[in-house]
Amino acid sequence: MTIKLIALDVDGTLLNDHHELTEMTQETLIRASRQGAEIVLCSGRGPANTIPFMEQMGLDGYVITHNGAVTAQVQTREVVHHFAMDGQGLEPFITYCRTQGVHFDINTAFGLYVDQPEGLELQVREMYQNFMAEPLKLPQWADMTEPLAKFTAFGPIEQMNAVQQEWSTWNLPYYMTRSGDFFIDLMHPEASKGAALKRLAEAKGILPSEIMAVGNYYNDITMLTFAGKGVAMDNSPEEVKAAADEVTLSNNDQGVAHAIQKYVLSV
Repeated sequence: MTIKLIALDVDGTLLNDHHELTEMTQETLIRASRQGAEIVLCSGRGPANTIPFMEQMGLDGYVITHNGAVTAQVQTREVVHHFAMDGQGLEPFITYCRTQGVHFDINTAFGLYVDQPEGLELQVREMYQNFMAEPLKLPQWADMTEPLAKFTAFGPIEQMNAVQQEWSTWNLPYYMTRSGDFFIDLMHPEASKGAALKRLAEAKGILPSEIMAVGNYYNDITMLTFAGKGVAMDNSPEEVKAAADEVTLSNNDQGVAHAIQKYVLSV
């Protein structure tokens, strides 16, 4: 069956390890779009630092961001769907991070907030620069009027493993996922890339069998299993590869371009 929608993770999938969108991958996506396939970027990033890649390719449509919590329209930047999380439940996680020395940020659809943006450690500042994110100072809860999308803890892999192990023993009011070795995300319990992709596909009248999803990490599994064709990058953990139907080349070998050429353009 013809692929009508291509859902693509961004970091570790669309981009190489230098956070670059290669010319070959870009040209392949543009060709697929011109042949009728809708391109939807599905990222742990927010809309503000996901939409520019669509604009770079001259593509309109939608991006699924914050791991599925926020779906936004590219041209207008309108939020068309939001799995808003209950901010009051975050207090124990914020306290844990502050007492254990774990960096965290709190995300609205287009805002990213940290405790002290002017005093960030070099590693943290570089992380935000790589993701094209500009952190703002976290206000008092009473002053947070926008719906919350995502809470993220960031740190070395050993620290994140310990945090995940600890939080897994809590009675979590949120959906918790690893969006990378160095990140743990908390979201609305119904939020995921797969759930957001399902909503968007239903709204557009596209069947799962008409969707190809490509990803590389645990937060991509829900969309890989929802899509009729789930493709894991070669740089994926084994559990992610096992959840997919196919495995393509790594993100440093332009695996997205090879998958689209094989399963979309050559059909």
